[in-house]
Amino acid sequence: MSVATASFLSPSSETSSSHLAVEAAELDRALSAISPAEIIAAAMTRVGRDKLAVVSSFGTESAALLKIAADVDPAIPVVFLDTGWLFAETLAYRDTLTSLLGLKDVRTIRPSTEILAREDKDRDLWFSDPDRCCFIRKVEPLARALKPFDAWINGRKRFQGGDRAALPVVEADGDRLKFNPFANVSQDELKALYAAMKLPPHPLVASGFSSIGCMPCTSRTRPGEDPRAGRWRGRDKTECGIHLADTNVTKDS
Repeated sequence: MSVATASFLSPSSETSSSHLAVEAAELDRALSAISPAEIIAAAMTRVGRDKLAVVSSFGTESAALLKIAADVDPAIPVVFLDTGWLFAETLAYRDTLTSLLGLKDVRTIRPSTEILAREDKDRDLWFSDPDRCCFIRKVEPLARALKPFDAWINGRKRFQGGDRAALPVVEADGDRLKFNPFANVSQDELKALYAAMKLPPHPLVASGFSSIGCMPCTSRTRPGEDPRAGRWRGRDKTECGIHLADTNVTKDS
């Protein structure tokens, strides 16, 4: 990392949304050609470890990001959303990776029991209104979980396509910075990372799942399909909403 980049990463007193958007654009230009590990280190330099969170689904492509984050600092907080609809294999994979990688601060966040009782007491909202189901089980809980943090890291990649095809390395998310250290990593590079780091795959990969979310809205993908084709199959929906909504949102209705 250049001296100019390092000096730019020093915390600023200007934290309004407009200033943050400008800073995010400048950070994106400064960090666009460096490695995921350097991007994570830069994020920690910018806000400090205690103000930085890695948000992980512990899904099929999560282990590489978590491994690199742990190599930078295993005590970086990791936020995991347990929606109440996850596969048992995902919960087991969370425990496996936490132990294997030596993650010291994994925080499991759950939906509000009050909101679930009011809006999804029959547990069928995923069918009647999947956007609302994602909101109360993912978007709102994440907004609560991120309140103590000034920046967060996630594992989205441009090769995943759709809304992610033009993903920046750094973007503004309300009054937080959002770092996408794997944005420009290719699918082949990701596979090579798994092999080089000897990372175990998600248990459901062998069964034909290439992208894994909640049980009712996840299906196997067929050969040649987009890796995320099994998410919300048959619906006009490609994202759960946590990367589309301002994570400052806290409304429950």
